[in-house]
Amino acid sequence: MRLSSKLAIAASVGAALTFGSITDASAVKRGGTLTFVVGSKIPSFDAHRESTFGMIHPIRPFYSLLLRVNPDNPKVADDFICDICTEWTESADKKKYVFSIRKDITFHNGQKLTAHDVVATYNKIVFPPKGVGSSRKAHYQMVDKVTADGDYKVVFDLKFASGGYMPAMASPFNFIYSKDDLDKHGLQWHQKNVNGTGAYKFVQHQPGAFVEGKRHDKYHHMGADGKRLPYLDGYKAISAPKMAIRLQAIRGDRAAIEFRGFPPKARDDLVKALGDKITVQEGTWNCVNGYGANQGAKGLPKMKDVRVRQALALAPDRWGGSKYLSKIAIVKTVGGMVFPDSPLAMTKDEMLQNPIFNPDNKVRHAQARKLLKEAGAEGLPIVLWNRAVDQPYKIVGTWLVDQWRKVGFKATQSVVPTGIWYAGFRKKKDTQINMSLNCQSVINPLIDVSKWQSSDIAGNNYANYIDRTMDDLWQKMNRTGDPKVARATLRKYETRGLWDKAHWSVTHWWYKINPHRSYVKGWKQAPSHYLNQHLDQVWLDK
Repeated sequence: MRLSSKLAIAASVGAALTFGSITDASAVKRGGTLTFVVGSKIPSFDAHRESTFGMIHPIRPFYSLLLRVNPDNPKVADDFICDICTEWTESADKKKYVFSIRKDITFHNGQKLTAHDVVATYNKIVFPPKGVGSSRKAHYQMVDKVTADGDYKVVFDLKFASGGYMPAMASPFNFIYSKDDLDKHGLQWHQKNVNGTGAYKFVQHQPGAFVEGKRHDKYHHMGADGKRLPYLDGYKAISAPKMAIRLQAIRGDRAAIEFRGFPPKARDDLVKALGDKITVQEGTWNCVNGYGANQGAKGLPKMKDVRVRQALALAPDRWGGSKYLSKIAIVKTVGGMVFPDSPLAMTKDEMLQNPIFNPDNKVRHAQARKLLKEAGAEGLPIVLWNRAVDQPYKIVGTWLVDQWRKVGFKATQSVVPTGIWYAGFRKKKDTQINMSLNCQSVINPLIDVSKWQSSDIAGNNYANYIDRTMDDLWQKMNRTGDPKVARATLRKYETRGLWDKAHWSVTHWWYKINPHRSYVKGWKQAPSHYLNQHLDQVWLDK
């Protein structure tokens, strides 16, 4: 709620900031190639469609955004600066925002960027036609229309003022696309092709192996040394789904960094082996692990029974699991739907009022068995549709299967590669229980929980249910200017989603640990593995 006033102040003084303070100009060394490892393959290049770090890390450096988090201050939730704009203004009623676009930007194919490219981009994100995926369209329900005022001003008219609007605008998935590309090649073209205005130009993609980029000599931002960014000559993003390979690459200096995060033991092993050659950055992670029972698939009637879904939610020992899993996985904090460090998150006392957070295993398990018996689902075979990524998917999935078995489910998991995993709940939509995370970028609780609206509204609701009460509660908390009302409404939304209807269930929130070679400079960890991945300010002290 305090976001609006801070943004108003930023807008009044002009939002375009230089990046000169990021690093000492006298210390910067230009040149070299940054090699990093990515623990996933790429489902497609289209950021408007995707929601995985497997795409963001290798592809984000090719593109620019309208706004981005301040790369010098990425852990602050509401510090945004212009990327392709020079400033923005907002109306007194906060229902109209006008962004002034820079006039010195060119796409990598030589085309000049204008306001019309921004309008075409946001129309694809906010108002996608049928059949075109837009994973975060639910974040922009307050947007009425996006128009150009001449060639260098973009106007966003809102249906209602919302504290969630500006953080949503700074999403790192909002790659600016060329209107000409969209018009000539269609809205699916960017799934397999790249043409951006980012710090690096696309060189090649060897599927399953690596992505390579080289510096864009006409990039529009300047560095601390007064010359055009980026500092690097290029980068190479190596696909390495197995954590052991990523660790070996950093330890052997075949890669310098992995931007997603390692578990505690991996950090400790690297530090023990390499000493001061390794630097470690840590912090709370805006990513919550969970799962959703598919209520929309044919042939799965038991998943439509709320008693079965409640039994699934009661089985896991979240408090005990935190102590165990945090030693071997990148999960740690017990919480609900909202980022735990947010004032809008549940307190521990509020959590303990929800049956799924009861620390007494005997009580929870007895309740789960009773519900299964009432539903005629004792011994029900269930399959968790899981992703073939070690951290934390496979580890948490194995733990969940064990927890479900303790209350009488015949539980197993099906672990598949990333592309097949996404296709299972996006295209076929016939999976039974999906490992379904909510990993957001900019901390924006009122918008972040949009995932749990009805599936015909939220493009990333893979539990496939329709619940108009959830939809109404989301609208109410996003339309109020009273933080107390917003918080109280959010509790009702959360309670209904996690328990009353058990549409989705949380396991734990993640904890971000980034050990990297100490010669990597200029990169600062954000509370999300999606943020600060433009790589324009990274340099190598070698």
